[in-house]
Amino acid sequence: MSFRFFSLSAALLMAAIPSAGAFVSSVGGASNNNSLRPLTSLTAVDSESDLGMTPELKRVTDAFAAIGQDQVRYKQLLYMAQTTTEANNLPESAKIPKNKVPGCLSTVYVDGTAEYNDEIGDYVINFLGDSDGLMTKGLVALLVRCLSGNTAEAIQKVNPEFIKIARIDQSLTPGRNNGFLNMLQTMKNKAAELDDAAQNGATSASTSMEIDEAQAGDDDATDDNAGTGGISKGPKYTTITEALQVLKPESLTVSDNSLANGSSEGEETHFEISIVTSAFEGLNVIKRQQLIFMILGDVMPQIEGMQIASMFTPEESEKQG
Repeated sequence: MSFRFFSLSAALLMAAIPSAGAFVSSVGGASNNNSLRPLTSLTAVDSESDLGMTPELKRVTDAFAAIGQDQVRYKQLLYMAQTTTEANNLPESAKIPKNKVPGCLSTVYVDGTAEYNDEIGDYVINFLGDSDGLMTKGLVALLVRCLSGNTAEAIQKVNPEFIKIARIDQSLTPGRNNGFLNMLQTMKNKAAELDDAAQNGATSASTSMEIDEAQAGDDDATDDNAGTGGISKGPKYTTITEALQVLKPESLTVSDNSLANGSSEGEETHFEISIVTSAFEGLNVIKRQQLIFMILGDVMPQIEGMQIASMFTPEESEKQG
């Protein structure tokens, strides 16, 4: 899944610059010169170590804190709700009970994926969210923007008190504030679940590959199957296999058909997937396909063909024999 975060308005960008001594709002064309507030005047508790803030959350928190008027902060949240791609593109297939945030006045859904980051040698979590309430969607947008791209461990450390430092709580009713706390906790829980599934999936995939390699030593014909329906162990195969672990499949077969489609050895251009998972329950064929392609968002542009041979729930698979 590719995340291209939107740019904050000129007002927040100005406030986020460490060298800026004050903030002048340009939201809605209003000037805020009468309530300039140096960034250095933030309280001592405003620190990444104290509140476990991610770098992006720290930057956005500082920017909001520098806004002198509640009304401008409110408008900025509404702006984020309307312009944040990741808060406006959650697939309908992801709007299911397990992704629903409990205890919110509005209906809120949050979903995500775990993706391996080579630079840090660990999985990072990327979120999508949505809400039927505009103000609530603004909070979803803020959390999605500021928590995505971080490890599950880093996300767990985020202290919800940052909302007071950002002075966003002044624009929230008690009900919305409780909803915000539930959103953050739901995202923490989901991050832990996604990371656990990814870590276990990677271990399982690695173990499976080692077994296959050991068998290949006794049977040279195993290598002849690669690229003609057999399992490829290239990087794209690994990416596809690991990404689909988020669906917690009971059965998953990924085949590299590149050679059969005229590609050269090792090019990894064509794949075929067969998957059985309870995550498909209640979804029609089109929504199941959309869910798979969404999860494989990063690798799809890198290949020429992806064929889904079968995608069943466990019950459907049993009926198929």
